[in-house]
Amino acid sequence: MDTTHSTVPVPDLDAEPPPVEDRVYGMPMFPTVPTADLAASVEFWTRGLGFVDLFTVPGRLTHLRRWRFQDVLLVPGDPSTCTALGPNVACVLRQLDEVAAACEHLVPGCTTGPERRPWNSLELEVRTPEGTRVVLTAALPLDPRSPAAQDLRDLGLDVPG
Repeated sequence: MDTTHSTVPVPDLDAEPPPVEDRVYGMPMFPTVPTADLAASVEFWTRGLGFVDLFTVPGRLTHLRRWRFQDVLLVPGDPSTCTALGPNVACVLRQLDEVAAACEHLVPGCTTGPERRPWNSLELEVRTPEGTRVVLTAALPLDPRSPAAQDLRDLGLDVPG
């Protein structure tokens, strides 16, 4: 098995966890978890589950990371919507409309959006026939002179430009 591209250590009694990667990268898949108490959730995910607070936009979201590609976004919201929580799946902008049309053709009324999100993406929410919430996330281009880019710099993140 080729493990040269994996961030998961080879199983061994002396295996060490990989270091947390603190750079921002395109996440291929991640959950967005609504919480009624953002601070308590951050404490649980960090102190209990071993994630780190990569960055927080106060009152709007906390981006947590454990190993590379183990990202979670905590957002204020109703946690009861977690009953059929599914992944956020990366896509490109042009895919949103075609996926929405295909899903609506199969199950009318199953899509919501696309909606612009505070983490610089456009998202389409899809409810599958079994009730799972799948969100397709298309990253938006980031103008290095934009207020959004400056907000990221203010959080201490490296933004090109």
